[in-house]
Amino acid sequence: MSQTEMLDRLVADEMRAALGSVFIGREIIVLDQTGSTNDAIVQIATPNSSEGLVLFAEHQTGGRGQRGNRWESAAAKGLWVSILLRPGIELNRSPLLTAWAAETISGVIENEFSLKTIIKLPNDVQIDSRKVAGVLVEMRAHEKAPHSAIVGIGINVNQTLEDFPQELQSRAISLAIALGRQVDRQNLAIALLRDLDHSYRERFG
Repeated sequence: MSQTEMLDRLVADEMRAALGSVFIGREIIVLDQTGSTNDAIVQIATPNSSEGLVLFAEHQTGGRGQRGNRWESAAAKGLWVSILLRPGIELNRSPLLTAWAAETISGVIENEFSLKTIIKLPNDVQIDSRKVAGVLVEMRAHEKAPHSAIVGIGINVNQTLEDFPQELQSRAISLAIALGRQVDRQNLAIALLRDLDHSYRERFG
């Protein structure tokens, strides 16, 4: 990890302190690297793990989107995060979670940066018709406990155009590209978790 990347680290304790009393973000883990945050949170979580557990990775080597598509996850350039939830809905209603997460991400980007976003159903958030964020919800059935849901979120934050593979450069965008400046990822992560917590309790609480 470069010196610049080291300076722009996500710090779990600082996020927890800034969030105060929340449901989503009551426990936060930040990994240097993992294959996929959705897979990692499943490996870390136990049946007794608190709902609202949040796991970030500075770098994903096997990030994925809908239909098994690869999600490019440049180190220390975006927010790659998964959240453990038990929303009390049936497995076939998981699109409700996808819509909730996409709408919340869209709102955070518009509120924090005054950028116009569009949700491309079912799970993409776009700026200028280019993908800036995506959601992957994976539900898991449990016989003697409420079904769990892993909500994976990827947001392109500080990538330059060259950070994206050539085949994606016309279809992907980062907040930094849209704004013409770098973004504080820690502050964005706090704003994202705060809004996810509020909107989740309103919709599923």
